[in-house]
Amino acid sequence: MRSQDNRYEEYIAEHIRKGTTTCALTCKDGVVLAADTRASAGLFIADRHVMKIQRVDNHLGMTIAGGVADAQNLVDIMRYNANIYRISNKEPIPVKSAARLCSNVLFNQRYFPYYVQIILAGFDSQGDGQIYNIDLFGSMTSEKFIATGSGSPVAYGYLEAEFKADLGVNDAYKVAVQAIAAAIRRNAGTGDGINVVIIDRNGYRELSKETKAAVGAVF
Repeated sequence: MRSQDNRYEEYIAEHIRKGTTTCALTCKDGVVLAADTRASAGLFIADRHVMKIQRVDNHLGMTIAGGVADAQNLVDIMRYNANIYRISNKEPIPVKSAARLCSNVLFNQRYFPYYVQIILAGFDSQGDGQIYNIDLFGSMTSEKFIATGSGSPVAYGYLEAEFKADLGVNDAYKVAVQAIAAAIRRNAGTGDGINVVIIDRNGYRELSKETKAAVGAVF
């Protein structure tokens, strides 16, 4: 029976793979998240206008790569708990606490895992931008910059070359856009468009089409 379960899990893992590229950068005044807009199933393009960056709270967001239903469920869990924390404590949930919660949810599901790769990023009230990489088994690492998904090897090349510790959000979003654009040019599972989000003292905001177009984010 166990061998049948293993074969079933391997089958699901093989067929649920999605092409995507997401990235995030810490900055001296916030964090930047970027992602392409293509959802694919194997060689089939299922949707060209998917929002892979999700708002959790006004100071907190996450990028999603992997299975759509699993990712949507995890986003709902994170939003619910962030709202409960804000109501109970009269303040937003700390970024690290939110990352640990997400890690615990995924770890507790490790025998029937959510097929997702998560970047959780936010900006705390004390002026500290943070990024956490969380895999489907709940492993969590803190990063200065990161890329996930099938196009991440290409995106990493650009990020490694251009990232600097003293970048502000107004410069960092241009780096993020170009990293995703490079993945679109070189990875078949990545494409169609780019979404970019900045989280800083002014809260969570998506960049306009005009702002993205100025740095080549429209395809």
